[in-house]
Amino acid sequence: MSTVTFSITDEHVGVLKLNRPEAANAFSRQLLSDLNDVLKDVESNNNLRAVIITSEGEKAFCAGADLKERATMTQDEVVETVGEIGKVITRVEALEVPTIAAINGAAFGGGLELALACDIRIASGNAKMGLTETSLAIIPGAGGTQRLARLIGLAKAKYYILTAKRFDSLEGKEIGLIEEVAPLDGLEDKALEVAKQIASNGPVGVKMAKKAIDQGFDHDLKTGLKIERNCYMNTIPTEDRIEALSAFREKRKPSFTGK
Repeated sequence: MSTVTFSITDEHVGVLKLNRPEAANAFSRQLLSDLNDVLKDVESNNNLRAVIITSEGEKAFCAGADLKERATMTQDEVVETVGEIGKVITRVEALEVPTIAAINGAAFGGGLELALACDIRIASGNAKMGLTETSLAIIPGAGGTQRLARLIGLAKAKYYILTAKRFDSLEGKEIGLIEEVAPLDGLEDKALEVAKQIASNGPVGVKMAKKAIDQGFDHDLKTGLKIERNCYMNTIPTEDRIEALSAFREKRKPSFTGK
């Protein structure tokens, strides 16, 4: 049985699930391989407009690296595996369509780093999270030091990483890491609600908006505005733009095709 599953909901929304609940959905070598295979399918699916990333079970989103497996590795194998985790998380971040992390439980280390690579984070009330690597005498090695600082600011990122502090979803929302907190039994419904809201918008416009934000963020304003304009220009010749204008004029809901 695969350690990662993928299904399509409402034609345009994909749900990717880590499926090792007996091991807190930790990143084993097998899970990393399965996740890469699923991401290949996601990347090639032109009908997708949003992807939810979550996990099976009610206790853990992803506990990070599989420490039992790691204890059997040589130093070189550890370095290689950490590199693989980083690559697959960066692959998630690079998806053209928006991604929503539905954090259904514990998200520590690499598990939180996976959520950080998503565009939007929604967490259940029972979720606990943290970049706790310094308590294990290492540091976040799959993008955590970089993405957390960009999301919540430099000082806060240093505070949470250097103390290895664990925190709940409400604190996560207070610091700007989590966008929504939902009851565990309503988490997937909430994530699906947000995904459908995204999927109802113009697909090209959504992709270009994500690209403009991501690519412009690390540049000065002048360069960022050029990036925004280039992305905007990609929406001008689309059929969806004309459809949106027609729908507005005719007082009806637009029917977007992604063309």
